[in-house]
Amino acid sequence: MKEIFTKSMARNIYFGGSIFFVLLFLALTYDTHQALPQRDNSQAITETVALGKKLWEKNNCIGCHTLLGEGAYYAPELGNVYVRYGKSKEAIKAFIKSRPVNGIPGRRSMPQFNLTEEELEALAEFLKYSSEINTANWPPNKQG
Repeated sequence: MKEIFTKSMARNIYFGGSIFFVLLFLALTYDTHQALPQRDNSQAITETVALGKKLWEKNNCIGCHTLLGEGAYYAPELGNVYVRYGKSKEAIKAFIKSRPVNGIPGRRSMPQFNLTEEELEALAEFLKYSSEINTANWPPNKQG
């Protein structure tokens, strides 16, 4: 039986493939770094947005919600909540203030965090900021 690959051929395929994929990785990394400034919405980060992010973390919102596809899947995705609520921070603040609503017994519901007006504004501003990040349609929108 004739040998298909020699050790030399296998070594060349291994090193050639490794070099190809390292170069591909570097090219994709470079492309990402070039595209990121146009997509990350970092120019919209203000002290209010930063406070909203701190409140998001302090109240463990990600324990129930996803944000840009990351987090728990118990409650709705909030990366697009600003758009879903008609681009209205007031609607977001009113929803948060109205929690908890007496729902079905035995089911979890969003707790009342008793946020101040400043905190509500900051959280709404953070959610607005998050919705304006160009995620290239990630996560996919089930609604349309």
